[in-house]
Amino acid sequence: MKHSERKMLTTHVGSLPRPRELLLPLHARDSGEQYDAGSLERQISAAVSTVVRRQADLGLDIVNDGEHGRASFATYANTRIGGLERVMRPPRHVSRATRDSLAFPAVYEEMRKMFDARRALTGRPEDAVSLVCTGPIRYVGHDQVKADIAHLKAATADVPAEEVFVTAISPTNLEMYFENQFYKTEEEYLFALAEAMREEYKAVVDAGFVLQVDDPRLITHYNRVPTLSLEENRKFIELRVEVLNHALQGIPEDRVRFHTCYSINVAPRVHDLEMKHYVDLMLKVRAQSYSIEAANPRHEHEWKIWGEIKLPDDKILIPGVVSHCVYQVEHPELVAERIERFASLVGRERVIAGTDCGFASARAGDEVHPDVAWAKLNSLVEGARIATSRLWR
Repeated sequence: MKHSERKMLTTHVGSLPRPRELLLPLHARDSGEQYDAGSLERQISAAVSTVVRRQADLGLDIVNDGEHGRASFATYANTRIGGLERVMRPPRHVSRATRDSLAFPAVYEEMRKMFDARRALTGRPEDAVSLVCTGPIRYVGHDQVKADIAHLKAATADVPAEEVFVTAISPTNLEMYFENQFYKTEEEYLFALAEAMREEYKAVVDAGFVLQVDDPRLITHYNRVPTLSLEENRKFIELRVEVLNHALQGIPEDRVRFHTCYSINVAPRVHDLEMKHYVDLMLKVRAQSYSIEAANPRHEHEWKIWGEIKLPDDKILIPGVVSHCVYQVEHPELVAERIERFASLVGRERVIAGTDCGFASARAGDEVHPDVAWAKLNSLVEGARIATSRLWR
C-alpha cells in the first residue's frame, strides 16, 4: 500500500454523490425488484467513468468508483448473500432507541418526520421488508463483483492515480442487517458470514485493487444498545475483530484498509464510543491502514491519542480531515493543520488525508449535496498541498 513518501497523499472513504437517475434502478436491483439490467449496466459504466475522472482531475491520489454501482455501502450485499428470505416487516434494528435518541427525544422525533417526508418525495416506500437468514449462508455475488471490477478497470485504465480501492461491507454489519433464524449461535452465524464475504474480499485483491472493509457497526453498536456496559462492548468488538480477521485470512495485510466511523447520523450526539475505549482492539484488525473520523467536532480532539498509543511501524493512518456531518466547507488551512497534527505524532509517511465518512448514504435525499461534497474534497486536496509544502520543505 502506498505511503506518503514524496507528498501527502489524499483519498476518501468511498461513497460519492450518485447521479439521481441511478438511484431508483439501483434500489430496485438491491431490493430484488424488477429493473432493466442492460440499461442499468450502461448507466453504471458511464457514471463510474465520470466519477473516476472527476476524482483524478480534482487531484485525489487514491480513488475508487464512488460506489456508483451500488444503492448503498450496505444494501448492495442483499443480492450477494444466499440463504436469506424476504419477510414483510420493517427491519428490527431500524426502530431501536439509541443512547442519543433517548437523550434528545424531541430532536430525533422531528428529524424522523423530516426524513419520512423526504423519502415520500423520492418515491421510495418506508422500510417494510426484512432479510432473514433461514438457510446456510453462501456467497452468490460472483457476477456482480466481476461487474464492479470490470467497470472500475475500464474507468481507471487511462487515469493517473497512485492507487485504486474498492469498498466491501464487514460481516459485523451484515449480522445486524440480516436477522439470524438458522444458526444456533451468533458466533456460528458470524463465521458463516465471514466465509461468504472472504470470496468478495479475495476477488477485489486478486483484481489488483486495495480492499477497504467498511465496519461502522464496530463503534456504533455501543450507542445502539443503551444497556450495554463498556466492558460488554469490548467483548462485542473483540469477537467481531476475530471474525473479520478470519474473513481476511490469506489476503495480504498490505492490500487492506479498514474503515470504521460513527455512521451518517447527523444529529445531536453525546454518547458516541470514545476512541480510547476501542483503539487497541481496532489495531488488531489485519489491515495496513485504518480510516477513522477525525474532523467530526465530537472527535477532533482524539488526535492526541496517537501520542499515547504507538501505531505499529508497518501501519498507516487515514484520518478524516473533512467531515460529512458539517455543511460548512473546511478551509484548506484547517485541513492542513489537521494533517500536520497526525504527521507530528506518527510521521508524515504514515498519514494519508481522508474523509470522515462517505458523502452518499443509503437513500435518496440523505446524501451530502454534490456541490458541497466536491467542494469539501477540493479543500482536502488543497489542504494536503499546503501540508506537503510544510512537511517536506
